[in-house]
Amino acid sequence: MNRPVTAVFAALEALLVVGIGVGLPVVVLSSLWAFQYGLQIDWIVFWRAAVDVWLVGHGVDLTLQLSPATAAASGVAGADAPISVTIAALGFSVLTVLLAVRAGRAIAETPHRVMGVLVSIGAFALLSAGLAASARHELATPSFVQGIVLPTLVYAVPLVAMAEVTRRRRDAEPDPVTGWVARTVGRLPDAVRVVTAAALRIGVGSAAVLLAVSGLVVGLLLVTSYAELITLYEGAHGGFLGGLALTLGQLALLPDLVVWAASWLVGPGFALGTGSGVSPLGTTVGPLPAVPFLGALPTADLPFGFVGLLVPVVASFVVATLLRGQVHAALRRAGVDDLLRRVVVGVAAGVAAGLAVGLLAWAASGSAGPGRLVDVGPDPLLVGAFAALEVGLPAALALTVSIRRFLGHDDEGHHDDDGREDDQREDARREGARREDARREDDLRAADRDRDEVHAVGPEATGDHGDAEATPSRRRLPRLPTRASLPSLPSLPSLPSIPSRRRREHDDDATGPIDVVATPPEPTGTGRGARGDDGDATEQIDGLTR
Repeated sequence: MNRPVTAVFAALEALLVVGIGVGLPVVVLSSLWAFQYGLQIDWIVFWRAAVDVWLVGHGVDLTLQLSPATAAASGVAGADAPISVTIAALGFSVLTVLLAVRAGRAIAETPHRVMGVLVSIGAFALLSAGLAASARHELATPSFVQGIVLPTLVYAVPLVAMAEVTRRRRDAEPDPVTGWVARTVGRLPDAVRVVTAAALRIGVGSAAVLLAVSGLVVGLLLVTSYAELITLYEGAHGGFLGGLALTLGQLALLPDLVVWAASWLVGPGFALGTGSGVSPLGTTVGPLPAVPFLGALPTADLPFGFVGLLVPVVASFVVATLLRGQVHAALRRAGVDDLLRRVVVGVAAGVAAGLAVGLLAWAASGSAGPGRLVDVGPDPLLVGAFAALEVGLPAALALTVSIRRFLGHDDEGHHDDDGREDDQREDARREGARREDARREDDLRAADRDRDEVHAVGPEATGDHGDAEATPSRRRLPRLPTRASLPSLPSLPSLPSIPSRRRREHDDDATGPIDVVATPPEPTGTGRGARGDDGDATEQIDGLTR
């Protein structure tokens, strides 16, 4: 695959991601336009609405404005004020991330990986700019700059990450940017690199466990509140297509609901409007919009809600305990395995988890409409701070105090056994990798020597110069046996003369052709002694004729 083909392939990957993301709301809204509204409204209105939904799903701010006639007819004071929608429907972002991971893996398989990645990101940015420009209207205006930057950022980060992961799996050469980053990281002190890597593993792992438990909680709430959801669906009176559009919007907001559940488990909870709050310690909810999945949320205090606060603590302690041996082994190899470094790893893990959860809380919060709905979702700073505290302290405790020591069964012979075993496994892995690399190098050298010998066949490689004159870097090819070196055949006894060809042709009518018949050996006897001279001659003639 040459460079032009790679560029076209990468651009098509970006087009596929954008097409799937925008196509889902376009299909649903176009169905409403055709069957619900009977093609009486201009289709471009539904196109702009679909693009607005896609942009909002990537965190782009959308400003809505009622027309003067509609605002005056409503009779509500301040109805003509602009309405900002800043909360992100993270379902579209999740879809873009998954498709970007697939695109990054596919582009990394091409011979021009760097160019493909850059072309794909550039094509996605151009498509996002075109969509943002096509959706602008005086009544609904998405931010043009955010419409270019945010969707492209959501696409570029997993694309580049997956392309780099695929490159490492294939043992391909790094590009200049990746090589510079690797060299820059390699210049850092070993202690900094080890502590940072360990903190990221523990922090991100704890955040992932927290989100997984939050997903389970949301699923349980939806299942147990099935009756309330059906009631709200029936109250919407949207019909089949209206219910389909409503379901698509709720699926787009489902990741937000998972992040809200994570904020609830961390402690601060989330808001469903100004003056409301849902947390393990108390629930205060005002009037809510008639969105079906909101019926699954708790509207009163839970008796044992404070138990949810243990989820991030237990998750952090379990993850740190599982990685304890590897962290200690890495610190020991760097020569910094002491109490202070272990505490630093735990605290840094808390910071990493707080940043991850706080960033998700920021994306899942904002304004969702007018009035009370300007404050929806968790407080990102508060959620991040609580997550850092609830992850950092258990992680530091798990890294500094082992369970055996806590139970009083630890001794000098066991408190470092896990680290020694990890060291031994790591040393064995490195030794195996070193031997494998050495074997590959030997195979490559042998292949190079064989190729040189094939090209060097001639007087220098096959002449009679003796073994001492052969060059030491080339192996001499085996010589073919010469006539003088062949073993001599045993002498044949004298045979009766055979008429010449011309004489045989002359006497053919009288005597006929002469045939030489080989007599098979006797089944008994002792070879030559049993058959005599005639048998010897017949056997030799038989061998010559064969």
